[in-house]
Parts: sequence; structure tokens; C-alpha cells
Amino acid sequence: MNTHRGLVWFLAPSLLVLVAMLVYPLGYALYLSLFDYYLPSNAPKFIGLGNYLALLGEARFWGAVYNTFVIVVASVALEFCLGLVLAVGLYKLRFGAHGLMVVLFVPHIITPVVAALFLRWIFVGQWGLIDATFWPLGIFTPDWLGDPIWAKVTVVLADAWKATPFMMLVLYAGLQSLDQSLIEAATVDGANGRQLLFRVVLPLMRPIILFVVSIRIMDAFRFFDTIYVLTGGGPGTATETLTLYTYSVGFSRLEVGKASALGVVTLLIVLGLISAFVSFLYRRERGRF
Repeated sequence: MNTHRGLVWFLAPSLLVLVAMLVYPLGYALYLSLFDYYLPSNAPKFIGLGNYLALLGEARFWGAVYNTFVIVVASVALEFCLGLVLAVGLYKLRFGAHGLMVVLFVPHIITPVVAALFLRWIFVGQWGLIDATFWPLGIFTPDWLGDPIWAKVTVVLADAWKATPFMMLVLYAGLQSLDQSLIEAATVDGANGRQLLFRVVLPLMRPIILFVVSIRIMDAFRFFDTIYVLTGGGPGTATETLTLYTYSVGFSRLEVGKASALGVVTLLIVLGLISAFVSFLYRRERGRF
């Protein structure tokens, strides 16, 4: 018993880092969200839930929520489908899988801003790589970054290009860890490739799928740098997400209290979305994972 109590002290450094980097900032954000705090005035005024009520009445806030949901759902779904296809393809390769995996993983290790600048050079109108390639052939491409719909599509494609390798790597590791006897038994019973994937492999990988999709949802909700470089939230506010709106409120308008409230609302939305995803994934099996 005394030995176990002594081991608790080994957790102290991690707990201190956790408190300093997570608990304190979150608590301070909750505190500031209850104040009308305009940074240059340096005179916070307690207003309770006033910032939250003001956000609920703003059309721009709901537009940012809509844009965020569209971009997050589309990008994570696309990344999961592509990552699963690539992971299964690598899993079935008899040789060269590791070398090909390293090549496919390269986009994920590129600095986001550098990747966004590279993608902007590809998608920018008139003199971008895509337009410069197709216009001489008489093929006129859409305004990738200037049209509201195509700007969303471009942002989703950019995020998928950057994050699909991570999804592929985790799913490939999950495939490697499966109990091969179950797969062999299903094959002996006459299961075809589609049945094997959807009835055996994916159910066995539910904990892995839950982990990787949850991580990607949380990461996509704080998607900022690529959108900021590609579109700046435009055209207009067509690609303005909650993180870009929070940046605008906090660093352009200097409304620290409302920006803190936005951060808290974003956290609550992410928690709700992750909970709904867990409930959907385990709707047939309640309890232990």
C-alpha cells in the first residue's frame, strides 16, 4: 500500500503539465466568457451568460457553425473512406507495403502553412497550376477559391490530402492487429470480400475506428491555418469556420469575452458530436468497448 502511494508522486509532473496546459486555460476561458471584456478598455464587466446569448442571436455565428459542420463531416468522411481503401490495399500487398506507406504519408508531415501555400498555387484562378494546364486545352475550370461552393470543396480536398495519410496509417495498424483466425473462419464459411470487410473486419476494428475518427473530428474543428491561407474564410464568409470566427472576434475585434465564449461553445459542440458518434457506432452494444 505504501509502495503504491509512493508511485503516485511519479504522476506529479504529468499532472502539473496537464493542469498548466489544459485545466487552467479552460477554467480561465470559462471565467472570461462571463465578462464583457474589450481588451483596450481593460475593464471587464460581468454579464453572466450575455456573451452566449449574443452569439445565439448572431447570423454570422450560425453561418460559422454551418460551415464548420459541412467541412468537418465532408472532410472526415472522405478521409476515412480514402484511408480505409489505402489501408486495405496496403494490407493485401505481398511486398513493398512499408515503402509505399512512407511515400503516401509524406503529405501529413509537411508543415500546414507550407502545404496550404502549395495548394493555393495549384487552385488559384487564371495562373494556378490547374487552370494553366486545362485552359490551353479549351477546358474552363471553376473558380476554385472565388466561388462559395467550390471554395468549400477546395478546403475539404485540401484537408483530405493532408490528413488521409494519418487515417490510413492508423487503420492499417488496426488491420495488422486483427485476429487472423476469425478472418480465416469467415473465409472458410464462404464470405466474399465485401461481406468479410463489413461483417467481420470493420466490426472488429470499431475501437480503432472510434479512436481515429474522434481524433480527426477534434482536429478538424480547430482547422485554421489551411483555410486562413487558402481562402481567409472567404469568399465573404463562405468558408469561415468557428475557429476563424473566434480568431476574428478575439484578435481583430479584441472582444476577449465573446471569443472565450466561442471557444467554450466549440468545445461543447465537439463533445456532443463525439458522444453522438460513439452512440451511433455502439448502438447495438451498450457498455464496454
